[in-house]
Amino acid sequence: MKDKTNSDNQAPETQFMVQRIYVKDLSFETTNTPAIFQQTWEPELMLDLNTQHTKLEDNVYEVVLSVTATVKNKDANAFLVEVKQAGIFTIQGALEQQLDHLLGSFCPNILFPYAREAITSEVIRGSFPQLVLAPINFDALYMQQLEEKKKTTTN
Repeated sequence: MKDKTNSDNQAPETQFMVQRIYVKDLSFETTNTPAIFQQTWEPELMLDLNTQHTKLEDNVYEVVLSVTATVKNKDANAFLVEVKQAGIFTIQGALEQQLDHLLGSFCPNILFPYAREAITSEVIRGSFPQLVLAPINFDALYMQQLEEKKKTTTN
């Protein structure tokens, strides 16, 4: 016989499953070729990250990680590469705060290696030196967003 008081006091078990990972959008632009290939290569990278999530149905969410890398060389645009890496995730039994953390940090962390590979591949196809993005601490970014939300709601 199960002890109902013990099982009733426990939080529901969270279940997490990756259903699918896919590229939603991918673009590569280089407007200053072939002139950019004639210059000494001294790249300057600007990176922009964004995440969004949408509830598709009960316990099923699409998370989209957008990564845009803009590289300039001596004040001229060398290239811009953007990928929207997406995934469909099933998340059951998560409390609201836990669900927000999973969608805002854990899922983007799963998607990032795929986005990084897509960017590296496109840059090489564009005949530029390999660009491998450093790992991103999505937990730190998530916590920073929470702090910014707190500041705006208290003001």
